[in-house]
Amino acid sequence: MPLQLVKPRLHELRRIRVVANYQFGRGASKAFPKTILITRSPHTHRIRHIFRDNSLLATYRPKDGLLALSIAGGEALLGIFKPPRLRVRVVSGVEEFIKEGGNVFCKHVQEVDPELRPAEEVLVVDRKDKLLAVGRSFFNAEEMLSFKVGVGVKVRHGVEG
Repeated sequence: MPLQLVKPRLHELRRIRVVANYQFGRGASKAFPKTILITRSPHTHRIRHIFRDNSLLATYRPKDGLLALSIAGGEALLGIFKPPRLRVRVVSGVEEFIKEGGNVFCKHVQEVDPELRPAEEVLVVDRKDKLLAVGRSFFNAEEMLSFKVGVGVKVRHGVEG
């Protein structure tokens, strides 16, 4: 049985918005308007996916209660927060690799949100602040900028991947 898109109950909408503000910062709830739709787990009936205009914004992670972003969710947050908030900016020349879902190596990181911590959801952007991918950081900002080996961001979705 396919998952059914439904309108969230008021308490579910509030939970999604509170989690977004907690995880991404004050104002992130704007990416999740009243018009969002959700799917629920057929077994637990908990929120599984969050959609807006038939595009997946995020997946609700039951393990930690946080959101895993999709490209549409990344685009929504990109429009809400000014650089460098939530961003990892990469050097020129690696954009195509990352757009296709390749991980971001520390040596390719040019600028990072100084408040970034390990295991946070991040937006990978090019020098023009155009979204290339979304993923999870491996290091904090200082480490990501100083290390020359290793994966800085584990990319979940590239814009072309």
